[in-house]
Amino acid sequence: MNDRVTWTIEGGVADVRLHRPDKMNALDPAMIEGLLTAIETLGQTVSLRAVVLSGEGRAFCAGLDMASMANVGSGVDIAARTHGLANSYQQVAWGWRALPVPVIAAVHGVAFGGGLQIASGADIRIAAPDTRLSVMELKWGIVPDMAGFVLWRGTVRDDVLRELTYTAREFGAAEAERFGFVTRLADDPHAEALVLAHAIAGRNPDAIRAAKRLANHEGDAAAVLLAESVEQAALLRTPNQIEAVMANLQKRSPQFRD
Repeated sequence: MNDRVTWTIEGGVADVRLHRPDKMNALDPAMIEGLLTAIETLGQTVSLRAVVLSGEGRAFCAGLDMASMANVGSGVDIAARTHGLANSYQQVAWGWRALPVPVIAAVHGVAFGGGLQIASGADIRIAAPDTRLSVMELKWGIVPDMAGFVLWRGTVRDDVLRELTYTAREFGAAEAERFGFVTRLADDPHAEALVLAHAIAGRNPDAIRAAKRLANHEGDAAAVLLAESVEQAALLRTPNQIEAVMANLQKRSPQFRD
């Protein structure tokens, strides 16, 4: 944990916050490092059930801090894979999708450029009605390269994504919901995200992790069908699956094992 990204864990739910409110949580090298550390640490936390990702202050994330990032990457091969499939800049967005538990982004203020891509790494995105968003990279003469094109595939219609990428125009939360960038709107997205995260944390954690693996599966129909069967076979008659059944039958809160 550094001063750019903070988190607490309560009831299996990590409350992760981008913490550079004076700069609308714009991405500088310290913020990138903080996000990478958070993703790595949370990925190794056995008791983790869900994550809420948000920004302190007036915004979720205004994208790259162009001044502080101007000389970053000079002489660096960004085509090198430093984090599995991704480089470090892609990992700050892709890492949330690869995390073994559900991630819910609570978005407010602005989510521009890299900020939008980080939010898109979440499984679910809840946005305030007055949020402004943009695939902003073309404004600076570059392309989205923080995993956006992978993360938007299947949620944002292709021609809409092309228009927004080519023009770099801003759009509002209602459009974002219609386009597929946002799951739903809420006046207090952080509070809504926490309620949802704790509801998820109350389900069989083994099944939740299995469901995320299936949701992330990129195989053809045959591969996904087989994966469903394999995951189900691994869950049936395990202690947590039995506890889910017994808790429902006995009308009580389940007590799952980590």
